[in-house]
Amino acid sequence: MKHQTNKSPTQQTTSPAGRRQALQRLSALALGSAFAAAPLRLLAQGSDRVVRFILPVGAGSGVDTIVRAASVALGKALGHAVVIENQPGAGGIVGTATLVKAVPDGMTLSVVSNNHVIYPSVYKSLPFDPINDITPITVIGSTPMVLVVNPAKMPATNVKELVALLKAKPDTYNYASSGNGTILHLAAQMFLDEAQVRAKHIPYKGVGPMVTDLIGGQVEMGVLALPAIQAHLKSGALRAIGVGGNARSAAAPEIPTIAEQGLPNYNMEGWFAVVGPAKLPASEARRIQAAVAAAYATPEVKEAMAKQGNTINPGTPEAAALYFRSEMAKYAQLVKKAGVELQ
Repeated sequence: MKHQTNKSPTQQTTSPAGRRQALQRLSALALGSAFAAAPLRLLAQGSDRVVRFILPVGAGSGVDTIVRAASVALGKALGHAVVIENQPGAGGIVGTATLVKAVPDGMTLSVVSNNHVIYPSVYKSLPFDPINDITPITVIGSTPMVLVVNPAKMPATNVKELVALLKAKPDTYNYASSGNGTILHLAAQMFLDEAQVRAKHIPYKGVGPMVTDLIGGQVEMGVLALPAIQAHLKSGALRAIGVGGNARSAAAPEIPTIAEQGLPNYNMEGWFAVVGPAKLPASEARRIQAAVAAAYATPEVKEAMAKQGNTINPGTPEAAALYFRSEMAKYAQLVKKAGVELQ
C-alpha cells in the first residue's frame, strides 16, 4: 500500500510553466483576501469615531430628553456611536459657540430650540451669527409647552383662578425662566400680557435649577416643555394650568389649552432642530437629515416621542433654513412686545 503525502500546489506541479501558474493562483487568492478584508478594517477604523451632539441646554430639559430618547437609533442611522454633551449657559449661547467652531465634517452636530433665533433680539452682541455660522439640517418637530405652578404656593387650578390671584396681588408672585430672553421667558411673559397681569421675572441658568426651585417653592410659576416635567406633574410636585399650543396634547389630554380657558390669542410651542457648523457640504446635510428622519421613525423612538407629546416631522435642510429666518423675524416682534431688556 502506497502512502500519500499532502503536497502544496507548487510541489504537485513539476514543470516551470505549471509552477508559474500555481504561484499566480496563490497571488490572486492573497490579493482577493486582502481586498475583502480592507472594508472590514476601514469599518473598524471608522467605528472609533463618534458623532458629538452638543446640546446648548442642561440635562433634563425638553431638548435633552428628546435627543437622549433617540440616541441609540441616531447612532445606528448615522453609522457611528453618538455622544451627547450638555453645554448650557447664557440661554444656549455657550454650547452653540462650541458648535460653530467645529470642523464641518458631519461629526459634530447640535440640536437647538426656539432660543437659537431669539438671540439677536435679546443680546447686543453675540460670539457667532445665528444664521450664517451654522448649517440648518432639519427641524425635527415641536413639543408642547405647559404653564405650571407650585401647588403648595399657588392654589390655582386653572387659568381663571391664576389670573384672579395675580390681579389680587400684582408683582407679588414670581415666575421662573431658563434665562433672560429664552423661549420659556417669552412664553410666560406672553401669558402675563394676554391676561393683563403682572409678576416678577426670576431668570435661571438653565432648566434644571429652574425646576428645582419651582418644586422647592422659591418661585411660584413658570412655563416648561412637557417632556421636562411629566414626572413632576404625575407626582404632584407641580400642577399644570394649561398647554400653550392651539390643541391639547395627546400625551396629556387632561390638560386644557390656555386658549380654550379664555385667552384665545395665546399660542406658544417649542421646536427643536438639528444644525451643524457653517460650510457643511450640502450632500452631508442631506445624509444627516435622512439619518435623523430614519432614527425618529423607528418604532421605539416613535413610542417615546408619543409619550412625551412631541410632534415629529423632519423637514429638509432647505425648509429648515427658511424656517429659521421666519422664526427670527417673529420672535423679534415678541421680544419687543414683552419689553425684554437687551443684555
